[in-house]
Amino acid sequence: MRRTLIEVFHIAVGVLATAVLAAGAVWALPHASDTIWAVAYGVMVVVVAMGIRPLRDAWRSDHGGRSLDE
Repeated sequence: MRRTLIEVFHIAVGVLATAVLAAGAVWALPHASDTIWAVAYGVMVVVVAMGIRPLRDAWRSDHGGRSLDE
């Protein structure tokens, strides 16, 4: 489960970093907050989507299956 937890952690950090950067951008440009958050939510979806394959490979590796890269 170690590799799986690491991948989940990476995804969570990516989503959190996106939220922090978006909050900073909204603080700097409050009149553009709707647009900034819309883009940030899109980036969060992309971060999660890009993490699915590594997460699946880590799950298989942790549970004795072979990864897709082998």
